[in-house]
Amino acid sequence: MAALHEQRAAAEAALEAAFAELDTVERVMSIYRRESELCRLNRDGSLDHPHAYLVQVLQTAQAMSERSGGAFDVTVQPLWELFAAAQKQGRLPDGGEIEAARRKVDWRRVEVSAQRVRLLGQGTAVTLNGIAQGFACDRALAALQARGIAHALVNSGELGSLGRKARGEPWKVGIQHPRRPDAFAAVLNLDGRCLSTSGDYATTFSPDFVNHHIFDPATGRSPVVFSSVSVLTPSCTEADALSTAVFVAGLERGFELLESTARTDALLIAKDGATRATKGFPLAEG
Repeated sequence: MAALHEQRAAAEAALEAAFAELDTVERVMSIYRRESELCRLNRDGSLDHPHAYLVQVLQTAQAMSERSGGAFDVTVQPLWELFAAAQKQGRLPDGGEIEAARRKVDWRRVEVSAQRVRLLGQGTAVTLNGIAQGFACDRALAALQARGIAHALVNSGELGSLGRKARGEPWKVGIQHPRRPDAFAAVLNLDGRCLSTSGDYATTFSPDFVNHHIFDPATGRSPVVFSSVSVLTPSCTEADALSTAVFVAGLERGFELLESTARTDALLIAKDGATRATKGFPLAEG
């Protein structure tokens, strides 16, 4: 994370506040911290007096689920648990196991209000890995702006920027090549929007990248069209969720989602390496 300000003390105070926001999101939404609100929700099936951030993220997730026809779905956690457990045994789940887990997946089983979050149906569980990092980035950016920072770069796993670098140059970032760990697929200038990438290489369950951490709720398996989807949009929360939704939805439905979202551009990389970018995607020169 980088923040520019004429006074060093002001920059340091703003950064401290931004990091505090990242920690709050982690404490509330982590799938790995046993005492996070999300883990308690999954364990108990309900959560009274949820943190406002959890309510906001779940409501945003439900809106994206509805918009995408269920392509984005935070209740895919049973599929993740199934594949992770099978991987520890040195195998992949069979069709029956996948179908049994898939039946537990349905975003409409999450009931959200400011007073209570409740999971409906047996075995329902939530992961926010497809949206929480983007939300954390938005909260960090807001904390910086609230403390007078006009120029900053935040990396929460997703990328967001304010203003420009010290010499007036745009913040330049690279998009990971999905098959070459030491290379970028593209380099772009952040133009005040946020960047999120969903890729089949981040967490894999098979070396051929066919089985990985992104699941299609309709099939219980990983989508087969893309190796990487990178989305630029003003909200990092939306960029994060949208990159996952497009990855699952495929080319035609994915482009419909992109075109229906204001000030949004994307770079899509297919399994065969073919790329397609929207006209406004800000590739850097040189």
